[in-house]
Amino acid sequence: MFDDIRPYRDDEVNHVLHKLINEKELQESIAQFSLPFLKKYLPAVANFIVKLSLTSRVKNIHCINDIQAEVAKYLDKIIKTSTSGFTYSGLENFDHTKPCLFISNHRDIVLDAALVNYALHKNNIDTVEAAVGDNLLHKEWVADLMRINKSFIVKRSEKTKRAMLTASKHLSSYIHHSLTEKKQNIWIAQKEGRAKDGIDKTNAALISMLLLNKNKETSIADYLCELNIIPVSISYEFDPCDHDKAKELAQRQATGSYQKHENEDLKSITQGILGQKGKVHVSFCQPIQGEFEDSKAIALAIDNQIIQHYKLYKSNLSAYEQLNNSNNMTNLNDALSERVQQLTQEQKHWLLTMYANPVFSKKSLEQVL
Repeated sequence: MFDDIRPYRDDEVNHVLHKLINEKELQESIAQFSLPFLKKYLPAVANFIVKLSLTSRVKNIHCINDIQAEVAKYLDKIIKTSTSGFTYSGLENFDHTKPCLFISNHRDIVLDAALVNYALHKNNIDTVEAAVGDNLLHKEWVADLMRINKSFIVKRSEKTKRAMLTASKHLSSYIHHSLTEKKQNIWIAQKEGRAKDGIDKTNAALISMLLLNKNKETSIADYLCELNIIPVSISYEFDPCDHDKAKELAQRQATGSYQKHENEDLKSITQGILGQKGKVHVSFCQPIQGEFEDSKAIALAIDNQIIQHYKLYKSNLSAYEQLNNSNNMTNLNDALSERVQQLTQEQKHWLLTMYANPVFSKKSLEQVL
């Protein structure tokens, strides 16, 4: 019923791994980062070495849990080499025996869901099935790579409104089925695309999609109980992609549009994973419960928790003070001062804005509450 969007099953692992090992583009992508010198001068040899390495590494992998264990080892290394500390809090806020729909803010294409998974895994809580947009899956092997690691597909590229509505109903049904029948935790970002400007705001259309599967007799409160939505707030001290985001935001402001370069998403994924992030914190919030008037009210409740539990760092506070108090860069802390180098004045403004906006959001929420 959900074969077009669901993650792969254990009985499909060996076949998909065999396909991936023999995928030339995947070999080239890995060789580009792990064997750059050899890839430049002897590309065929570099690809062959990568294929041998992959063959050796997957010979003991036969199910999804085996893959997840390998990913956990890789994440261990990523956290040690690209952060100055990873912390999490709030796991006591929800029942670990009941499947959850984690809805988080979205700053990094891959790491947001991966770090939520890492915190769960470290506490022997089932990892999530993660939503991934088909806009990131232009190639079949990329889709295979995601689906073999417990990702399901969100169809965003349907051409007509009718097709989009059908895809949304299908997705809504799948998420409910996974939570209630498969007893599987789910992760989905609060909106399509990363919050490049640092403003974490849930798209009410996402909540409307989740409610499409609700029948008329079921109240919103009862359906929310079935979905068991847990907002998650992810805070990065530094964003490895902040330069690129600032340039994009400045261009959008100046021209009204921005055209992605070829393989830009792949570059952002790699940069986000390997780049220095400083301290990183994941906050698990309270379940969204009770009766709500509509999707917008539910989205607002999620936003309030994400903003409230967002961990502010010196990078955020320094950028906020800079935008509030001065037009020069003398008040910036050293790390942030380095990050605005080689940017135009407009790009610097956007980089500071993306770091400062979580402070603005918190202060605005405090005034309301």
